[in-house]
Amino acid sequence: MNAFITLSRFVGKTFALWAALFAVVAFVAPETFKWVLPFIPWLLGIVMFGMGLTLSPTDFNILGRHPKAVIIGVAAQFVIMPLVAYALAVGLNLPAEIAIGVILVGSCPGGTSSNVITYLARGNVALSVAVTSISTLLAPVLTPAVFYLLAHQWLDISAAAMFVSILKMVLLPIVLGVLAHVLFKKQTEAASELLPLISVVAIVLIVGAVVGASKPKIAESGLLIFGVVILHNTIGYLLGFFTAKLLKLPYDAQKTLSIEVGMQNSGLGAALAAAYFSPLAAVPSAIFSVWHNISGSLLASYWSAKAEKSDAAKRS
Repeated sequence: MNAFITLSRFVGKTFALWAALFAVVAFVAPETFKWVLPFIPWLLGIVMFGMGLTLSPTDFNILGRHPKAVIIGVAAQFVIMPLVAYALAVGLNLPAEIAIGVILVGSCPGGTSSNVITYLARGNVALSVAVTSISTLLAPVLTPAVFYLLAHQWLDISAAAMFVSILKMVLLPIVLGVLAHVLFKKQTEAASELLPLISVVAIVLIVGAVVGASKPKIAESGLLIFGVVILHNTIGYLLGFFTAKLLKLPYDAQKTLSIEVGMQNSGLGAALAAAYFSPLAAVPSAIFSVWHNISGSLLASYWSAKAEKSDAAKRS
C-alpha cells in the first residue's frame, strides 16, 4: 500500500508531465485513446467523486471568517475567465468550434489542482479550497448560463441540456463522495492518498482521447489554440491578482485568487465539448489541462522563492 501512496504522490506532483506525454502519444498514434471517448463523462465523474471524498464542513469555515475573500474569488472565477475568453474569441476572430471551446473552458469552475499550486506558492490554502469547492457546486447553474450568454451566437444547444449534464457529471458525484466520506470516514480517509493517482489517470485519458480524435484539426490549428490558451491563462492570473489587490485583500489572498482564477476545471470543459460539440471544441480544454499545470508550477516556484527570500531577510 505504501508503494501505491508514494506513486500517487509522485504522479500528482508531476501531472503536467503525464498530461503532455499522453497528448504527444495521442497525436502520434491517434487510435491509442479513441476508445476512451464514450467514457469521458464517467472519468470526469470519478474525479468529482474523489473531490467529494476530500470535502468536509471545516473546508467552509473560512466563509464565515473571511466572506469577502471567498465571494470575490467565486465572482472573479465566473466573470474574468469567461469575459477574457469571449474577448479572445471575438478579437482574434476564432473559428466557431475553437471559439466555443475557449469560452467553454473559461466558463468552468476552478480546477482542483489550484489547491496544490496555492500551497506551493505559500498562498491561503483554506481560501483556495473554499473557492474551488463553492465554484464547483455552483457550476451546474453558472457554467451553462455564462457559457450560453457569451457563446449563443455559435451554438445550437440549450443551456438546460448542459445544466442536466453538469448535474450528472459534477454535482451528483460530489454529493455521493461527500456521503461516502460521512458514512465510511475511516475507509475514505485511508484511501484519500490514492486520489491524486486516480484523478491524474482519468484526466490524462481524457486529454489523450480528445487529442487523438482531433489530430487533423490540431495539425491545422494547434499553434493558434496553444497561443490562445497561454493568453487566456496568463491574463486570468494577472486579472485575478490585481482584482484581489484592488479590493484590498491580503497578499496571500492575492496570490490565491490569481491561481484560482487562472486555473480551470479543464476536464469538465473537455467532457462537455466532447459530449455536445466536437473533439476540436474540446482541444482548448485539453491543452489547458497541460499548460495551466506547467504555468501554475512556475508561478508557485516564483512566489515560493520570493517568500523564502523575505523570510531570510527578516531573520538576518
